[in-house]
Amino acid sequence: MRFLNLPRFVFLLVLVLAAALARAGNDYPLVLVHGFMGWGRDELLGFKYWGGFGDLQETLNRAGYRTYTGVVGPFASNWDRACELYAYIKGGMVDYGQAHAAAHGHARHGRTFPGLYPEWGALDDQGRIRKIHLIGHSQGGQTVRVLTALLQRGSPAEIAAANPSPLFQGGKSWIHSVATLATPHDGTSLAVGMDHLLPFVRTSLLGLAALAGVQPDELPYDFKLEQWGLRRAPDETLADYFRRVEHSPIWQSRDISAWDLNPDGARELNRQFPAQPEVYYFSWGAAATTPVWPFNHQIPRPTMLPQLWASAVFIGAYTRSEPGHVIVDASWWENDGLVNTRSMAGPTLDSSDRIVAGDSPPQRGVWNHRGTLAGWDHMDLVGAITLHEVDDWYLRLAQSLADLPP
Repeated sequence: MRFLNLPRFVFLLVLVLAAALARAGNDYPLVLVHGFMGWGRDELLGFKYWGGFGDLQETLNRAGYRTYTGVVGPFASNWDRACELYAYIKGGMVDYGQAHAAAHGHARHGRTFPGLYPEWGALDDQGRIRKIHLIGHSQGGQTVRVLTALLQRGSPAEIAAANPSPLFQGGKSWIHSVATLATPHDGTSLAVGMDHLLPFVRTSLLGLAALAGVQPDELPYDFKLEQWGLRRAPDETLADYFRRVEHSPIWQSRDISAWDLNPDGARELNRQFPAQPEVYYFSWGAAATTPVWPFNHQIPRPTMLPQLWASAVFIGAYTRSEPGHVIVDASWWENDGLVNTRSMAGPTLDSSDRIVAGDSPPQRGVWNHRGTLAGWDHMDLVGAITLHEVDDWYLRLAQSLADLPP
């Protein structure tokens, strides 16, 4: 009788167990994170950021994919938004960090939340960490990148300050995957200056009010800028409130969305918050413009949401070559109405991250770019007034994340 070689037996056993684990998948919840100018589920009279007149969160829940919707400051910096998202998911008071708050001149603490998923980060019955999948649209993709890096790497400046939040202490491998949809990883040329961005915001708020069927001053929309002392007064009209926000010194700060969305600010963000080796990163792009003769400037396709045409035309012809700034050339012209398509695959400006294109098996620690959705504009990706079938697209996305090895 021949005995099985023990080292070979152990090797085969490891292979079998690894294969079984790879097939096992995971049941980690999904958390949806909105982008610039986004809103929560109880705002805009029920018109959902994720689904418009539908409801992507509940579509996913009904299909068996546990899903939550995160809410963060629509105009806040990605650092502040990451701190808010951490508290919104885990529960507790928002802590922006003593060192950060002192450096930028705003309050250290913000709102207090009950928590979407308080058990996040704790051990389950099998001794495994309860993780989550983060899905970020537009600026939300930058936000989830920052949160993921902060959890894992921490912040030396905040650790050196008094009583740091657990968020800043590092060593927390609580994120299983990050998926970004039409995210300006390298910024958007729409944010090169306030003279371009703020008029778009004002027009968009008026459009949201019209969509919701209310007068602009009655629009249930929250700017969430309490850390800057910019809470809307009970008798203050939306126009007066926006005027006060518009003239606030925060727009000269680098602790605001306008800086992070600017290619120069995005380059700085890329340098500070790299991809983490244990996390799966996915990206999807979108393009809803087409080149026109004679200069190949990009103009909107007829299916683009009309509210995005003006910004699409601006992005489709804008260039910049000033010394000391990110060069914006013709490769930046293709866009989805708000974000340059070349910015969506993953961070490239001053980034050490690696981008792998195609449908190959997903790798950890690199950006698995799943392609560009041709003919989809920026809001198509969240199902807000769209001709595309987004429910099935999100169900396929959820299944692909559930199939990842735990």
